Amino acid sequence: MNLFADIRALVIAELEAMTAEGALPAGLETANVAVEPPRDAAHGDMATNAAMVLAKPAGQPPRAIAEALAPRLASDPRITGAEVAGPGFLNLRLAPEVWQGVVGAALDAGRDFGRSDMGRDIRVNVEFVSANPTGPMHVGHTRNAVFGDALASLLAFAGHDVTREYYINDAGAQVDVLARSAYERYREAHGLDPEIAEGLYPGDYLIPVGEALKEKFGDTLIDKPETEWLADVREFATAEMMNMIRADLALLGIRMDVFSSEKAIAASGRIEEAIDTLRRMSLIYEGTLEPPKGKLPEDWEEREQTLFRSTSHGDDVDRPVQKSDGSWTYFAPDIAYHWDKVGRGFDVLIDVLGADHGGYVKRLKAVVSALSNGRVELDAKLIQLVKLFKNGEPFKMSKRAGTFVTLRDVVDQAGPDVTRFVMLTRKNDAALDFDFDKVLEQSKDNPVWYVQYAHARHRSVLRKAAEAGIAADDKTLRGADLAKLSHEAEIGLAKKIAEWPRLVEIAARGHEPHRVAFYLYELASEFHALWNRGNDDPALRFLQEGDADTSQAKIALVRATGVVISAGLGILGVTPVEEMR
Repeated sequence: MNLFADIRALVIAELEAMTAEGALPAGLETANVAVEPPRDAAHGDMATNAAMVLAKPAGQPPRAIAEALAPRLASDPRITGAEVAGPGFLNLRLAPEVWQGVVGAALDAGRDFGRSDMGRDIRVNVEFVSANPTGPMHVGHTRNAVFGDALASLLAFAGHDVTREYYINDAGAQVDVLARSAYERYREAHGLDPEIAEGLYPGDYLIPVGEALKEKFGDTLIDKPETEWLADVREFATAEMMNMIRADLALLGIRMDVFSSEKAIAASGRIEEAIDTLRRMSLIYEGTLEPPKGKLPEDWEEREQTLFRSTSHGDDVDRPVQKSDGSWTYFAPDIAYHWDKVGRGFDVLIDVLGADHGGYVKRLKAVVSALSNGRVELDAKLIQLVKLFKNGEPFKMSKRAGTFVTLRDVVDQAGPDVTRFVMLTRKNDAALDFDFDKVLEQSKDNPVWYVQYAHARHRSVLRKAAEAGIAADDKTLRGADLAKLSHEAEIGLAKKIAEWPRLVEIAARGHEPHRVAFYLYELASEFHALWNRGNDDPALRFLQEGDADTSQAKIALVRATGVVISAGLGILGVTPVEEMR
């Protein structure tokens, strides 16, 4: 049940009737007609912009359209009032039984309340984390991982067919550096002093890798030239790092569906195939680029390169794919990888990238547009930095990692549920401060605690009902007399519950899982406010002594709130708590 969608359908139906009667011209586009909560709740329950959207193409004043539409909508039994406001907005008020019905719908659907079929038959690939396999995941990867996983869950909840994917960058120079760093730990495992030269990875996390290399190879690699051991050590160390990364992701409850290897794609000839495909489209040519902005001509070495004509698909400049010495640029394997994803039949590709990849987005969009003939949409979501604080001071780097705070450090301090929720309390492109003291405090200012407290309180009401001998199982509550929910505070909470299905679709459409966290905080606020009003007004208490029917109606509202909180936390990957200790 999506009440906002239902009322929008009513608005569209009445506009079509007005068109059939000649009150509006034929052929009007209604895609931008919206029904949403008004900015000021005093103005009504819902508002529609229909008259404002259609006025210009209809050649009529917006107020005239709104005044003709208002009585038509008011004739629907769900609507008790339709008032024209301002230049032509239309504010609607709905009957109490409509909001009471939302409670019943939530109980009927359970945790499926709010699920949508908007993504039906749409295959989405969400590629996220994709950290270089050179060490443990750091706090930046943590936010990337939480965002990508929550986005995948949100899209699945909205009906999409979602694949979670990790792209292993195992073909670049960084894995050679990993191999050399691991080899020094291998030497250390044999009692030799490791030579951690500048440029190698100094973290202690490679000590177990060195010991594992010793167990596998014995001393056969000692004092051998690099050419004899580099490939084997690189493969072994990369596999060990990926095992570590999988374990780190598991700490957050994240499981990938697919791991794709850059090395495997390169070895398969897919780079050459992708470039040849673009060449046949006349999008590959030999040429020279203009000097980068800010460069003086004497600083620029003009040289001919193999270029992708990305400006034909919205980019600012064409992009090199092959250097003058014949080697591939960094961009070429990414072309092949995205071509591979297009070839697997996805309709939408979502790349979750670090903030430092901002300049890379246009070329990725261009190549996906070219290789899919415009069929596949690419959305690149940039993840801004996380600043960690503890005891009022910046949280120090991890000795084990060598240079950064690891995912494991964060989860050890805050726990997986707190980590996940807090990482979604800001939009992905906004910087986030993660204060270990604040995220663990028990106050309204801590959103994760506040939402979990609401869920725990809802469970407490159910337990107290059982102790009082009031049947409060879901089957019984579905048959409760919801007409007994008549107070404005109770109706207000039901209205907030009614926003959930609409919120899911808006968040899924915008690829914005943070909206779920924001909504849950607002829903928890409404619930806590009703709870607190019951402290002053006995008629608002959820358990009414000697009146099981009224109690069950009120408990049904509580249970509906818990259903939505549980579903929302599920999307965020957070486990709802049963009680607060």
